[in-house]
Amino acid sequence: MGRAPANRKPSPPPPPPPLGRCHFWLPNKRRHCANTPLPTSQYCGNHLPDSASDAGAPSRRLVPCTVDPSHTVLEENLEAHVGKCPLKKQAAALAAQPFYSKGINSGGGEGGGGVTSAAKRAAVHKLTEDELRALIEKIKSAHALAAVAMCDSFLVTDACDKWMRNQVDRKVPYQEKHVRQQASIIGNMEAFGLLQKGGEVAEENGAENAPAVVEFGAGRGYLTQMLADCYGIRNVFLVERRSYKLKDLNLQGIEALSGLQYLAIGKHLCGPATDITMMCCLHEQYNQEYGKSNLCGLALATCCHHLCQWNHYANKTFLSGLGITEEDFHAMTWFSSWAVDGDHSSQESSLEFEDLSPEDRYEKAEKPDVEVSGLDRLIRSIPAGERAALGFMCKDIIDTGRLLWLREKGLVADLVSYVPSNISPENHLLVAKCTC
Repeated sequence: MGRAPANRKPSPPPPPPPLGRCHFWLPNKRRHCANTPLPTSQYCGNHLPDSASDAGAPSRRLVPCTVDPSHTVLEENLEAHVGKCPLKKQAAALAAQPFYSKGINSGGGEGGGGVTSAAKRAAVHKLTEDELRALIEKIKSAHALAAVAMCDSFLVTDACDKWMRNQVDRKVPYQEKHVRQQASIIGNMEAFGLLQKGGEVAEENGAENAPAVVEFGAGRGYLTQMLADCYGIRNVFLVERRSYKLKDLNLQGIEALSGLQYLAIGKHLCGPATDITMMCCLHEQYNQEYGKSNLCGLALATCCHHLCQWNHYANKTFLSGLGITEEDFHAMTWFSSWAVDGDHSSQESSLEFEDLSPEDRYEKAEKPDVEVSGLDRLIRSIPAGERAALGFMCKDIIDTGRLLWLREKGLVADLVSYVPSNISPENHLLVAKCTC
């Protein structure tokens, strides 16, 4: 049932802050901020009130560094910081690499951090109650009209048996949940014809003819490790998770990959990283400048739809045909969290902090409780099951557009539910095979 409008007892007032500590109270952590306050304020630079009413102190806010948005600086110091940022040399060295082509996979999206989760939430809360109801009905209609019906496809092959039995190198961390996901991704690849049946490729002669594997959003490369152990894959390329670098990756510029047939895989492609990966592998510019692509197929597990961006989304035409605007899309991405977070209407979401973009991280700095609005009450009155169902509808629509984009590029493609939701609610897998 939905959460009733709050008639709860008010929270007790926070205790006085320790001497020499910022006065900002962190309600989730039940303590004050551990930073030292500014000389002219009771607060640190991160929590200085925007009103700047405290002792006449200037308003200060953190913004992403334009050299590398993985860290932030005070806005007033940004210009000076950029000139001496320690990552500037690294960025220059990266730009000099033959595989670097600025923005090649961005889908026409401009640089920058995109629309943050905080901005998406704010936009939703500007809607009237009637507008919110209309948007929810639009999403339901679009889902009924266009979303593909996904089949359950939890497949584990005999070739992965030793992984499923935990008979693996003990230096490799083993978590059954993740191993089952990896095994099913590989099982679906075999069933779709991307891998030879039964791990035959692991034989010496088969391994020589096996395609290379490029794992996007690789992290520690555990998915590729399983392919190497169980299917004898020898040529592997790991691409790190940072999407703002993936946007600039030209696969044709990787000398070691030149001339090799390859499979593109990914188990944790947060938000727009899925779209960017598809464009990286199927960019029209490649065919114009370099000739035929060497892509054999792909298997991409989508996730973190709440981070998706209109600028980078692969199939805007599909959404526009359903009457979904850019503003609707960003609202949908915000709703998508309800599929895995039944009370996303609250300020404190259960979303894992590590899945947020750097821009979202500093915007998600804990803020004082806000008064519950009429729209908040409407959202909280929706039963949790209905909120979750709407979240899944949003995920289905977003991934259906990606599936259709792959088919438009000439690939045989499918969208399946590759593990049960009790293993992971993030269980959509795009699998596709090139036919020419």
